[in-house]
Amino acid sequence: MTQAKNSSNNGDKDYVKWFRNAAPYINQHREKTVVLMFGGEAVQHPNFANIIHDIALLRSLGVKLVIVHGARPQIAERAGLLGVQQQFEQHLRITDPKTLMAVKDATGSLRVHIEALLTTGLANSPMHGSQIRVSTGNFVIARPIGVKGGVDYQHTGLVRRIDVEGIEQQLDFGSIVLLSPVGYSTTGEVFNLALEDVATQTAISLEADKLITFTEDEGLLDSDGSLIRSCSVRKVKELLDSYGGEETDHVRQLLLRAIIQSGENGVERCHCVSYLSETALLQELFTRDGAGTLIAKDHKENITTASIDDVGGILELIQPLEEEGVLVRRSRKLLETEIDRFIVLKKEEVIIACAALYPYIDENIGELACVVIHPDYRSGNRGERLIAAVEAFAKRQKLDQLFVLTTVSGHWFREQGFVETTIDSLPREKQELYNFQRKSKVLVKGI
Repeated sequence: MTQAKNSSNNGDKDYVKWFRNAAPYINQHREKTVVLMFGGEAVQHPNFANIIHDIALLRSLGVKLVIVHGARPQIAERAGLLGVQQQFEQHLRITDPKTLMAVKDATGSLRVHIEALLTTGLANSPMHGSQIRVSTGNFVIARPIGVKGGVDYQHTGLVRRIDVEGIEQQLDFGSIVLLSPVGYSTTGEVFNLALEDVATQTAISLEADKLITFTEDEGLLDSDGSLIRSCSVRKVKELLDSYGGEETDHVRQLLLRAIIQSGENGVERCHCVSYLSETALLQELFTRDGAGTLIAKDHKENITTASIDDVGGILELIQPLEEEGVLVRRSRKLLETEIDRFIVLKKEEVIIACAALYPYIDENIGELACVVIHPDYRSGNRGERLIAAVEAFAKRQKLDQLFVLTTVSGHWFREQGFVETTIDSLPREKQELYNFQRKSKVLVKGI
């Protein structure tokens, strides 16, 4: 009995610890606008109910949500039941009047199904007491593709514009906005649209903080099938170029193009997670390591590992702080010897920020040192990006902690997740070299 009680207490402590660790992410996402994109395959999967529960949880945490669902397999099924021969050209469905009937049936049925799931509030269920309002409507204005290459696509269309004001009003009312892959024209016509077109144009038009895409895979995969934890839009373009012309590759191409277009047009963060996992969505948003792939918008300022050609720029950057006594002096010779430990942030090839990592491999910890940002560039999130790059550098070296010694920037490092500790927490070698005259504060962060 005692053993079972101890086990229960440990489980409770782990939960409380996780909840505390999630708190910064909860605060970070509150009142943010997030567009979620998933295909009809995700809706068919048994795990979809868990995704709906997590979407409800996100709304209860104050996230503004727009859901865009697809319906490709459902349209194919309805077309088959109606005896309609499906026609495709360049992977695009040609939507004749009979196919349009299948589109209306499939998307209408799916919309009602998703609304019903979001309304579930049974006792002892994850959505008990959620009382979620779902808003649908003619928020997507479309136009026909027309005739291309001698092919008339009829009722297959493209997004002309998104009713941003209408969607934002519903979001401000606390509703989840649900969009189907159909659009309406000013002449009263209905058009069959691509899921990716609707989701991308919605995210861009709303200036959404995030676009979250769902896929069968864990996230974006590299050439050997390994999960890419994080990357830039530039990397996604490289992945797109690597795909061939097979149908399975075409589906992935549509996903990648949606991410690229969103990232290049103002959406700061895109995520790609698996609809097969019952925890992926919450893990991705509320844990440090996530569960899928985070894609960050490319910046004109590039973060890269330093080379010998960067020594002069680093010296020029750190010299004022060395003269003030904020940094320990580094000679050119020492810097040349240690240049491979530095990461630099460049704007048009001029170094505007730098940081160094000194690993203590035996103790799985690294020292974050020489963190400097040029005074003209201390606004924005450059410091956060620099720290994130050093953390990624440390993880590649199998380190699980970072420490920093600072005399004047302790408060800023605490904002980045570091916790003040004692000299005893330092690696033994560093303890022996600690300068008691400088009285530097010791801060540590798990990575």
